[in-house]
Amino acid sequence: MKYFSCAVCCNQVFFANSYCMNCQTALGYIASEKVMGCFEKHNATLWLALNHSIHGMRYKPCHNYQHHQVCNWMIPAESDEIYCESCLLTHTIPNLDNPDHIVYWARLEHAKRRFLYLMQQLNIMPHPKRSEDDRFGLRFDFLMPTETEPVMTGHANGIITLNASEADVIYRETTRIKMGENYRTLLGHFRHESGHYYFDLIKHFRPELIDEFRVLFGDDRQDYREALKRHYNDGAPLNWSESFVSSYASTHPWEDWAETWAHYLHMMDTLETAYHAGLSVKTDKIGLNNLELKENPIGAQDFDVLLQHWMTLTFNLNALNRSMGLDDAYPFTLSDPVLEKLRFIHHKLLKLSFNHKNSA
Repeated sequence: MKYFSCAVCCNQVFFANSYCMNCQTALGYIASEKVMGCFEKHNATLWLALNHSIHGMRYKPCHNYQHHQVCNWMIPAESDEIYCESCLLTHTIPNLDNPDHIVYWARLEHAKRRFLYLMQQLNIMPHPKRSEDDRFGLRFDFLMPTETEPVMTGHANGIITLNASEADVIYRETTRIKMGENYRTLLGHFRHESGHYYFDLIKHFRPELIDEFRVLFGDDRQDYREALKRHYNDGAPLNWSESFVSSYASTHPWEDWAETWAHYLHMMDTLETAYHAGLSVKTDKIGLNNLELKENPIGAQDFDVLLQHWMTLTFNLNALNRSMGLDDAYPFTLSDPVLEKLRFIHHKLLKLSFNHKNSA
C-alpha cells in the first residue's frame, strides 16, 4: 500500500480516510489515477481535485460515499455511473434495517477495496459481472445467515458469496478457533475466494499453464465434493505442513491454489507497504539478514530476493509482536514445495493477460 499525503497541508492520510484529520479537507480515492484525491466541494455531485497532477479535474463521490459512508472512492463527474469501480462489484448487501448490518457492510467494503487496490497494482482488476451470461465478470454477494438459511462463503461462476457475519469480530474469532486456523480475516476471505475466480480465468485465457499447475498443485479434476467430505471427516494429513501453506490447502488442488494465491497477495501487499514506508533492517548479528527494499516488489522479477526480504520482515514482525505479548503477526512456515508454488504464481502472474472485458 502506498503512503498518501494531503495535497493541502501535506499531512499523512490513509487509504480509508474520507477527510484529512489535520485540515479537514475532503478526500477520496481515484482508482483511475491510483491517488488519494483532495477536493474542494462545490456541491453534492461536483468536487474539484486539488492535487497537483489532476488539479481542477471534476469528480463526484460514489453513491455509497454520500448516502451510507461505507465507501470513499470517487467517479469522474461526467460519468453516468453513480457507483465507483469497487461498489459496482457488490451485488447484494445485508438488510440495512439492522444497524449492525451497516457496520458489517462497511467492514466488508473496506476489506474489498484493500483487495482491489492490489489487483489494480497487479493489472488484473476485475470488472463487474453484468449478467448471468457474463462468463468473466465478478460480483460479490454479502449475505446474513438465518436459522433456516445458512450462508456458506465461497465462489461459483464469477460470484463470490461472503457470510456477512464474518465482519463480526467475535463470530470470526470464534470460528477461527473452532476451525483450528491460525489466521482468519475479512481481507483473507477476499483474497482466497478471488483465487478461485482467477483460476477460472487462467483455465480459459492461459490453458497452457494447467499442466504445470497440476505438477505443483495436483490434478484439479478429482472430485471436489468427495475431497471436502474427506477433509471434514478425517482432517488434514499429519504431515500437511511439508507440502501445503495451510491445513485447508491439503483438501483439494483448487483449495491449495486459493490458499497459496491468497498467501502470495498477503506477501505482495505487506512488502509494498514496507517499501513505501522506507522500512529497512541493518544488523551485524550472526544469523540475521539485512532488509533494504530498493524497488517496489510489485512487478519485481527476482522472487528469491523478495523471499529473503519477506523472511527478514516477518521474523522481525513476529519478534516485535512477542515483545508486546501478542501472537505472531505471521504464523506460517513455508516449506520448499510451498515456495515452488509461490514462485509459480509470481512468475506467471507477471505475465498474465486477461482480455475478459471484451469477452462475454
